[in-house]
Amino acid sequence: MNTVVKKSTVLVVEDTLSEMELISHYLRESGFSVFNAVSAKDALNRINENLPDLIVTDIVMPDMSGFELCRSLKRDPKTATIPIVVCSSKSEAIDRLWAMKQGAAAYVTKPFTRDELVQVIQSILS
Repeated sequence: MNTVVKKSTVLVVEDTLSEMELISHYLRESGFSVFNAVSAKDALNRINENLPDLIVTDIVMPDMSGFELCRSLKRDPKTATIPIVVCSSKSEAIDRLWAMKQGAAAYVTKPFTRDELVQVIQSILS
């Protein structure tokens, strides 16, 4: 009997193109299906078209922060169960605590290694 393994889909929300490219590359290389959004508002629109299995988001973005995106997704029954990984250069304990209070499943500090990021995501999805 052949079992089909479904590729997990990850939405990367990042306004810095080089960071978005790096994160997306690491995830695709690790077998994930990836789509991107350049802002939190863009992410909300894309999520309506295609529900991801997990979201990786930056905090500091124009218009709406990653924290606001987390709150908005956790309030919506359609997206409330999607795990969110905050990936930010903000490394203070208060930022990590605040992300968890907004509903984030994990917090990865930039700079990070490919293994750090992939391990966190795999542990959440397994």
